[in-house]
Amino acid sequence: MTSTDVPRLTRLTFHGPLSQARADRIAARAAEALLRRTGGAGTVLDLGCGWGELTLRVLERAPGATGVGVDLNEADLERGRAAARERGLDGRVEFAAESATDTARGPADVVLCLGSAQALRPAGAEPPHTAEALRALRRLVRPGGRVVLGEGFWERTPTAAELAAMWPGARADEHLGLADLVDAAVAAGFRPLWVETASDEEWQEFESAYLADTEEWLAANAGHPEAEAVRERADGHRSAWLRGYRGVLGLAYLTLVPVG
Repeated sequence: MTSTDVPRLTRLTFHGPLSQARADRIAARAAEALLRRTGGAGTVLDLGCGWGELTLRVLERAPGATGVGVDLNEADLERGRAAARERGLDGRVEFAAESATDTARGPADVVLCLGSAQALRPAGAEPPHTAEALRALRRLVRPGGRVVLGEGFWERTPTAAELAAMWPGARADEHLGLADLVDAAVAAGFRPLWVETASDEEWQEFESAYLADTEEWLAANAGHPEAEAVRERADGHRSAWLRGYRGVLGLAYLTLVPVG
């Protein structure tokens, strides 16, 4: 939402369908790899980091490690900086306002890319962007390191009506199936250490929390000059979920090891 009066995503811990329990397991595995390889003094690179919550959780578990998160949304980056200060991590993490495309950051010992593979695509590339993103991630991770990729996949082939209800320009070839997604990771030079997918509960929690601030604001500000535009955006997002990608679009979390 664009109105400065509408709180933005305050109910979300992660900008995606990711539970606290799953995030802690992913962070623990990444930190374990850091501790095993570097004694905990390695580096974390978070691409399209948002406010970098998963990076902060990895750093908390690997006290000697440092991290860099890159994103173009300054409000999210400032939220990450504030969270790092509150948790005593601000001296160990940088939040940089820059594009992840062709980034000069890295290589790193742990590379995170959660729901941001599109940020790694070459200019003008057609979907799906998975192969390009995986090649970029392979270049950005050190030998023996870890990549955690959060990437969409089709649970089944969407119908024409479902595609029409999703985001503008949604296409059936925009995502792979889960098996093809894992095969693409292998073809890019990885072995899949861990394959898991967001549950219905995680999706429902995310989608509800994504709009909760806005819905509360709309209920209290029906006569606000911006209420109609805010309502249209909220109703459009909810409709895209409930009529479009609910039960069709999945989100996979792949923990990948680069092949030497």
